[in-house]
Parts: sequence; C-alpha cells; structure tokens
Amino acid sequence: MAITINLGLLLLTALVSFAAFRDRSLQERLLFQPFAVQHQGQWYRLLTHAFVHADTMHLVVNMFVLWSFGSSVERLLPLITALPGGLAYVLLYLGGAIFATLPGMAKHRDDPGYRSVGASGAVSAVVFAQIVMLPTHRVTLFFIQDLPSWLFGGLYLAYSYMMDKRGGDTVAHDAHFYGAVFGVLFTAALRPELLLDFGVLERSLGI
Repeated sequence: MAITINLGLLLLTALVSFAAFRDRSLQERLLFQPFAVQHQGQWYRLLTHAFVHADTMHLVVNMFVLWSFGSSVERLLPLITALPGGLAYVLLYLGGAIFATLPGMAKHRDDPGYRSVGASGAVSAVVFAQIVMLPTHRVTLFFIQDLPSWLFGGLYLAYSYMMDKRGGDTVAHDAHFYGAVFGVLFTAALRPELLLDFGVLERSLGI
C-alpha cells in the first residue's frame, strides 16, 4: 500500500498520540493551552495539539473519520488547484487545525487551566472539503445512514454551533465548527465555482 499524505498524517498522529499516552509530560508539552500561547509565546501549540488525543477512543474516532474522508479529498484536490502534489492537502489539514484554535484563543487566553487536544478541527476541515467538492455524495458514518453530503454538513454545523452555545461538557465543539468553516473557505478559495455551481465537480467526473 502506497504511503499517501493522508496515511502519513494518520500514522504520525497515532504514533505521537500513543507516545503521549505513555508519557503524560509529552502530552502536556504538546496540547493546546491558550494561556501558554498568549503569555509564554508557545505558538507551536496551535498545531501540535492536533497530534495528541485524550484517550484511545478519541484517537480512533478521529482517525477513522480521517481515513473515511481524507483519501478521497487528497485525490480530488489536484482536480481543483494547480498546487503541486499533496501541498493543498497538507495546507487544508494543518490550516484547519490552526484555524480551529481561534475561538479557544479568544475565550481562554487568560485562563491557565484551559487545555484541549485532538485532531477534530483538522478532520472537520477535511470532511467539509469533500462536502464542498461532492455535495450530493451519500454519507454513511457511524449512526448517520445514507445522507447527501450537503445535508450531513448542514446538520453537523448546526449541532456543533448549538452544543458550543449550550456548553456544559468537555468537548471543544467550537473547534469542530471552525475547522469545518475553514474546510469550506479553503476549498472554495481554490475553486470558487464549487459554491456558485452546485455539484459542478461531480458532473465533470460523471458521478
């Protein structure tokens, strides 16, 4: 099996996450802590948090979704941009990870106790890149059964927004939401026609 960019990111994330499970000081150094970013200049945390996870289930869920969508997105991106090789995919993934931290930075930059981990923002960016490129493609994922992509995406955004406003749990729903927004904006920036002409790429591919 060829090592694609998507598979490479998945393997790297799994390796770093498992290393951090065994060495919690490593996780502490890599996780997203807005206070450390703002007051100690540890800007690398805006990115490294995406390579560590809270536990094995958190890692497995994120990597399963990444595997389910990422391979397709990596193949599709060269069809909408002249950027070389997998560069567009790397920019999408890492950009989603960073962009997803913005609400956390705004809300918690003076809170030394706030921490978060996980690739959810980056994975959301990948998922929504596919939704923009293949809006009528059917999605089956976990308890979601055979929904058109555009409907799945709309429900996901609404759920993430409402859960973020409600609060009361430890999940960074705002990271899910903003990662998804980045995926839409990034993909549309590469080819604005995707938002202006619904399903244009699907028609050109005959799917």
